[in-house]
Amino acid sequence: MKRDELLGWLREADPARLEELFRRADAVRRERVGDGVHLRGLVEVSNHCRRGCAYCGVRAANRDLARYRMDADEVLVAARRARDLGCGTAVLQAGEDPGLSAAWVAGVMRRIKAETGLAVTLSLGEREDRELRLWREAGADRYLLRFETSNRRLYDRIHPPIPGRRSDRLSLLRRLRAMGYETGSGVMVGIPGQTFEDLADDLEWFRHLDLDMIGIGPFVPHPATPLGCPALAASGPEQVPATATAACVVVALARLVCPLANIPATTALDAIAGRRGWELGLVRGANVVMPNLTPLSYRALYEIYPGKEALRDTEAGGGPGARERVLALGRTVAAGPGASGARAARRAAAGPDERAARGDACLHCH
Repeated sequence: MKRDELLGWLREADPARLEELFRRADAVRRERVGDGVHLRGLVEVSNHCRRGCAYCGVRAANRDLARYRMDADEVLVAARRARDLGCGTAVLQAGEDPGLSAAWVAGVMRRIKAETGLAVTLSLGEREDRELRLWREAGADRYLLRFETSNRRLYDRIHPPIPGRRSDRLSLLRRLRAMGYETGSGVMVGIPGQTFEDLADDLEWFRHLDLDMIGIGPFVPHPATPLGCPALAASGPEQVPATATAACVVVALARLVCPLANIPATTALDAIAGRRGWELGLVRGANVVMPNLTPLSYRALYEIYPGKEALRDTEAGGGPGARERVLALGRTVAAGPGASGARAARRAAAGPDERAARGDACLHCH
């Protein structure tokens, strides 16, 4: 799909035309990655963060937020629950927290893999290469680092840098790939100041990076952040709306641009679409869901956007769980770790010497 066609779909407002796009993306999803939905248990291990991202409720400047770090045993309990629910992967997510030492994370991962057999995805922000290599050697399978927008000016406005350190997530994603990780990234849809041209650039970056996982969700303003001020809401014909429909358009286009990638129906979709966002994502190109298995005592404190805590009953007995919601759509729950089809295609196209040089040959669980 060429750039002009991407822009045309991003600007499309006719519901009938958009349904055509969604049907097309769903057909490609069925053909290229199948009807199985991969469950990945999300464990939010810490809400400490050293960064000041202008949209995130756990930003360092939010002094009203009680902070926590889970201990290793608590993480293991959540990982065992992920296994028991049929998840193939444990996703360890946190703010960018230096208090999570490289050695501690490596030790927790080794225990998870030894005791549960799950694949492990890390989403711990921008960390030093030596830490990322240690975690890879300790068994990490994937790393998720969303670049949020490829527009450098917009990125710098919403991600104030740490003094003396310039953020370059696109470069870091390339280094993660070279270390042997499956790489995941993604964007927010509807950031104030974001244009349809920006999103077309983002989609082209998805293709250029040949991502293994692509996470896409709507921008949800948080009142305790600079972008949570209603007076800063952007408007105009080129401003991307922060709606579930706009996010699903990007999900559908991502499926068409990167047909073999794993694409989750994100919790932000659920928060903005009245507890039906997962379903919308899954019929518009997505093939992954990430039930939140963070202990309830911590879950409300990992409020990166409002409405997220409304999901607390998803796996706590107060409503249908991830498996039930998947089966209600006529889909199946996929077994195993859910290896990236994009990665498998790259490995098939490469010779054994090239695979070994990149570290592909030793990827755990694949």
